[in-house]
Amino acid sequence: MENRPGPAPAGGAAADPADGTETGPIPHPGHPGGWGDCPGQADLGATPGPPAPPDPGRGHGQGHPQGHGHGHGHGHGAASPAGRRVRRLLVALLVPCALATLAGVALLWPGATPVPEIPPTQQVHGTVTAVQVADCSPGAGDRRCTGVTVALSDGPRAGRDLVQLVPNEPSTPRFAVDDPVTLSWSGANPDDAGSYQLVDFQRGAPLGWLAAAFALAVVVLGRLRGFAALVSLALSFVILLWFVLPAILSGGSPLAVAVTGACLIMFVVLYLTHGFTARTSCAVLGTLASLALIGVLGYLFTVTSRLTGLDDTTATLIGTLGPGVPIDPRGLVLAGLVIGALGALDDVTVTQASAVWELGAANPELGVRELFAAGMRIGRDHVASAVNTLVLAYAGAALPLLLLFTVAAGGVTQVLTSQDVATEIVRTLVGSIGLVAAVPVTTGLAALVVGRR
Repeated sequence: MENRPGPAPAGGAAADPADGTETGPIPHPGHPGGWGDCPGQADLGATPGPPAPPDPGRGHGQGHPQGHGHGHGHGHGAASPAGRRVRRLLVALLVPCALATLAGVALLWPGATPVPEIPPTQQVHGTVTAVQVADCSPGAGDRRCTGVTVALSDGPRAGRDLVQLVPNEPSTPRFAVDDPVTLSWSGANPDDAGSYQLVDFQRGAPLGWLAAAFALAVVVLGRLRGFAALVSLALSFVILLWFVLPAILSGGSPLAVAVTGACLIMFVVLYLTHGFTARTSCAVLGTLASLALIGVLGYLFTVTSRLTGLDDTTATLIGTLGPGVPIDPRGLVLAGLVIGALGALDDVTVTQASAVWELGAANPELGVRELFAAGMRIGRDHVASAVNTLVLAYAGAALPLLLLFTVAAGGVTQVLTSQDVATEIVRTLVGSIGLVAAVPVTTGLAALVVGRR
């Protein structure tokens, strides 16, 4: 049986039984020394405090048949040389990545390129007061339209009724009494019903209640960390709306803008939500490596598959912007792929890093190899479910398209290799490869840090 050192002397060091030399302070099983108070709270920039004096009644080496007690004489002494080396390695890897991201934001920041704007139409609101079958034109007798009477609540006809004719077609929404609706007013004669068009329902109130319920659920469960997650979510939208979208419209490379924006979102979200710790840094590095792989594979397979990206929405965008704003439709496919995969990557990398940290806290005797093997066992289950989640997310978003191709003429091969379906296949498979790669990268980094604590 292995001999273990006895209780540490008052200075916090233990004598090696073989040669009498002093070693570092003996860590508590839940608090491996050298990376902060505990594995989950390791601060990259923290300065270790002075060693804590041993508890004479509950110190290490007492009350345990192996000489390793479960008392609270925590070893909070100086970090071991290996721990300091790993910490410096993380900083050396992260700082250049952060600087490169900031440089990319500065270089790709949207310039003064004029972007044509779609002429706005004034929106007016109202409530449906009556619905009845009507002729599409006076005296036609076809009874193929619906007359919708709307009581306007704002606009030039506020407080008065307006009748709109809606064709009875499968693609036309069905209106009922008391439906809150929105109409567009062209600015012409406000008393002419032809100056208005019934465009949509009002959805502000239910969406607001849903957002409030979501925020409440996140804060109740996550508490302070849940609130930080909500702030991070808001900042993600700020980055998308103020940097990513304007930079692409200003003529920037969609792939370069998406990668830079995704890296910026990743730094902000992960560190703000999970803190400036070694555990978060491992997740950041794993996410960075996976994003780079996704970008390379996405570019390779969109080129070799000859994906043009010219779907109906992109074609409408290009026609609206005109020749003065060149848009790379294939680049938009790649940009959507990178940004879409970022959320799933964050989930995988943070979970893997946390799993390794908890394994190290539960059994401080585990080395790097044992931690990596145990973490990979968790990762295999995690990546299997994450890949399925990503595939179903893309399938759900493209469900109308899949239904259309299901009933269309042609074999399965023809359907799968068509432009729209092939684009979704490339997005799904490239994103899934990035998720698979994130597991061993993040687990290996976390095992190295925890195993060298």
